[in-house]
Amino acid sequence: MPYLLLVTLIQAFSFNLIGVYLAGHVDSYFAVLARVLLAGLVFIPLTRWRNVEPVFLRRMLVIGALQFGVTYVCLYLSFRVLTVPEVLLFTILTPLHVTLIEDALNRRFNPWGLLAALIAVAGAAVIRYDRINADFFLGFLLLQLANFTYAAGQVLYKHLMARFPTDEPQYRRFGYFFVGALLVALPAFLAFGNPQHLPQGTTQWGVLVFLGLVATAFGMYAWNKGASQVSGATLAVMNNLHVPVGLLLNLLVWNQQEPSGRLALGAGVILLSVWVARRVSRHRDSFE
Repeated sequence: MPYLLLVTLIQAFSFNLIGVYLAGHVDSYFAVLARVLLAGLVFIPLTRWRNVEPVFLRRMLVIGALQFGVTYVCLYLSFRVLTVPEVLLFTILTPLHVTLIEDALNRRFNPWGLLAALIAVAGAAVIRYDRINADFFLGFLLLQLANFTYAAGQVLYKHLMARFPTDEPQYRRFGYFFVGALLVALPAFLAFGNPQHLPQGTTQWGVLVFLGLVATAFGMYAWNKGASQVSGATLAVMNNLHVPVGLLLNLLVWNQQEPSGRLALGAGVILLSVWVARRVSRHRDSFE
């Protein structure tokens, strides 16, 4: 739990740094690539490369590609069309994705998850009812893809650690995660990146270094380590804690002009969708 709490604070701060200092100024694909490279410089020298189970290695590559590579490419792209509070609120659906993925792995179907998703879409419409357009829906869909891949990475990592226990510290096997992320980030930058929009000045470079070394290297490792040590219910709750913390930081420090009334109403509808999914999940589990 201490790992998850600490990373929650880092995540809340990081979302605001991305939205204020990088989004619209620094190429999104380069920002993701820089974070992966910096984190890899920390973990790859610590990683054991010999006598590693091939299945474990391949699955760690997939987890890194999903949980960081795809997730953060989609996240940075969403900042082009959404405000920081909107991005934070739309990430609140990650626990819903966790539930759906767990159900899929356990070969269960939960139709209530689909209802919860529809309620969440209604909540998003409330927040931006006066400016709903194709870009807004694109941002919302990008974040749902990011939520899905981030949730998938957590669930798969938790299952992988349970299947391949070891006496070694987890950081000795975590470098593969960033190799997997690089397999997405590097081709994405080469194919779609704009070298004309690299960081300018010490502030943007400083933010990238902080995100790479603290939010990515330490944050991704500590979050996955913490996720492997707690129950699924606790993990779902912790996935949402960065939202109120991040919103509070944004509204108090960077974005006092945000229409808080409509934001609160839309947030309430989105929270209702999460409550529906969790309520039905608990009711179902009590009969199993």
